Amino acid sequence: MKITSTSCICPVLVCLCFVQRCYGTAHHSSIKVTRNQTKHIEGETEVHHRPKRGWVWNQFFVLEEHMGPDPQYVGKLHSNSDKGDGSVKYILTGEGAGTIFIIDDTTGDIHSTKSLDREQKTHYVLHAQAIDRRTNKPLEPESEFIIKVQDINDNAPKFTDGPYIVTVPEMSDMGTSVLQVTATDADDPTYGNSARVVYSILQGQPYFSVDPKTEHYQLYVPESAQVGSAVGKIKANDADTGSNADMTYSIISGDGLGIFSISTDKETREGILSLKKPLNYEKKKSYTLNIEGANTHLDFRFSHLGPFKDATMLKIIVGDVDEPPLFSMPSYVMEVYENAKIGTVVGAVLAQDPDSANSIVRYFIDYNAEDDRFFNIDANTGTIKTTQVLDREETPWYNITVAASENDNPGLLSHVTVGISVLDVNDNPPELAREYDIVVCENSKPGQVIHTISATDKDDFANGPRFNFFLDEHLSINPNFTLKDNEDNTASILTRRRRFSRTIQDVYYLPIMISDGGIPSLTSSSTLTIRVCACDRDGRVRTCHAEAFLSSAGLSTGALIAILLCVVILLAIVVLFITLRRSKKEPLIISEEDVRENVVTYDDEGGGEEDTEAFDITALRNPSAAEELKYRRDIRPEVQLTPRHQTLSTLESIDVQEFLKQRLAEADLDPSVPPYDSLQTYAYEGQRSEAGSISSLDSATTQSDQDYHYLGDWGPEFKKLAELYGEIESERTT
Repeated sequence: MKITSTSCICPVLVCLCFVQRCYGTAHHSSIKVTRNQTKHIEGETEVHHRPKRGWVWNQFFVLEEHMGPDPQYVGKLHSNSDKGDGSVKYILTGEGAGTIFIIDDTTGDIHSTKSLDREQKTHYVLHAQAIDRRTNKPLEPESEFIIKVQDINDNAPKFTDGPYIVTVPEMSDMGTSVLQVTATDADDPTYGNSARVVYSILQGQPYFSVDPKTEHYQLYVPESAQVGSAVGKIKANDADTGSNADMTYSIISGDGLGIFSISTDKETREGILSLKKPLNYEKKKSYTLNIEGANTHLDFRFSHLGPFKDATMLKIIVGDVDEPPLFSMPSYVMEVYENAKIGTVVGAVLAQDPDSANSIVRYFIDYNAEDDRFFNIDANTGTIKTTQVLDREETPWYNITVAASENDNPGLLSHVTVGISVLDVNDNPPELAREYDIVVCENSKPGQVIHTISATDKDDFANGPRFNFFLDEHLSINPNFTLKDNEDNTASILTRRRRFSRTIQDVYYLPIMISDGGIPSLTSSSTLTIRVCACDRDGRVRTCHAEAFLSSAGLSTGALIAILLCVVILLAIVVLFITLRRSKKEPLIISEEDVRENVVTYDDEGGGEEDTEAFDITALRNPSAAEELKYRRDIRPEVQLTPRHQTLSTLESIDVQEFLKQRLAEADLDPSVPPYDSLQTYAYEGQRSEAGSISSLDSATTQSDQDYHYLGDWGPEFKKLAELYGEIESERTT
């Protein structure tokens, strides 16, 4: 099987160098030395043998350009005197001892702590010695050894001359030699193929080529190739057919092992080369891969004809592509104080053209049409400045997008996010955390805490807490309440006297001051409203409304409402009764045959005998009315009088005056008629009693030595009674 270049994307002839690395694994050439022994032979004296040198170690190599996280292991020193009990101490001196190379003084292990460069120094000469840890005396003579730096392919070939300018006659035959160039490689020519130089033509195909006998291949991949995409193909020829020609491809070594991957197309039997990581021409311009193709179906009968695989080297040339500017950081975070003047510098961004042309870069802020523009940027320097006065309490953080483009190619843009934090200054005074409803009980005692308040500040915590609470020194001392700073950003409201009365004053006002911990400190004033309320003995509020006197005597609000309803109902009944009495008058005549049923009764006084308009005089002359005996309607007579009958002629001829006199005489002689026309007046109360008045009307003006404070312990039913008879403080304050 032989790999050919028949299916390469860019069939450029190239020779790839395969480096067989040695990673510092030591080649053991140890000398085994037995321990010192003392032999006892019967009949002979004790013989002491001179101890032989007992070093056992390896030939040391260290790989250059080691980038691992741990120190690189170099080798191990060991002495036959070392019994493993820690009594032997190993000491390392010489070039790089203690700085580049360190030794474990107990085990003898040597490590390299730094990355070495063979091109700068090829080897180091060091000395080792084993001493007794207890006595510090040498156990072995000092020995010298060398640590060689092993080469890797870390230097690209360089042309000794150039640039080259040659001319070619037209119509020259194919294969005409045009130019011979020479390149050198700084790597070790005695180790592997690191210093082997292979020449190839990057541009000018198919008109020019190099010697095709090298059987190396070259592939051109632009740095803009996308990760995961296929960048090239390679195919190995197999003279077999069918399944015997099936093969698989793999990358067995090379500096592009982690950048590229290869897969096998079973239909075309080609190796598909794909990109695993992004390329960057400015960082690395080429990669080398050692690719192997192997048959998948092996017949062990013909194994002696193998191996059934082949390998070739592929050099990948990274092509330069014009790329957009590259910012120095993936994102930026800047700070600016609030209330800063317009034009204050916030910070600056930096972007450069990653291409070798290094074009000039221009900057601008990518704003949306509806965005408020608080910042601008200098197109040449990338300096960001403010265009408005910022308020941290309104917007503490801004996110803007800065774009950069090349001056030669404005269409190539790159963007970066810039976060701007607005720093706080102490520009907001503290204020109460909320509106407080403060209540003081009527039975409060001096020094009692009635409420706890707190404050808040729109500024940051550095310019807010801690808060200080205090009273205004310019005002007179409040005799009712005081303020205590709890030193934990809260304050307590305390009473300064005992007992408050809603009937005297139901609302008090307490002005307070609050300052914050900012520099400079800011202070604000507030006024607390304190209501006086009736409370139970355990401090629970019953009511905060001012009540009438009866309420203070112990009547609840419900009882007062019931009493008022009863009074209203009684008044309604009286008004209704009076209205009915006025609208309906009962007749004064009992008998329906009474001829005086047309007599009208008036409540006003008449005009006298000469007033003939007030009533009909003929009614008094009615013979029938004069004849009948009429009883009083308001009493029931027990004695029945014999009616007096007179003749009709007598009644018609009688005079009114005589008639009235006659009737008056009959009424005076009638024993069954009470004296309704008499008025009895009782206005005399008698003489004053010597015992004095027993009325309680004047008891309020007398002085009493009785102590009624015990009534306060009888419960809320007797609380108002205790206040009426006790000593009431009526001090009124504002």
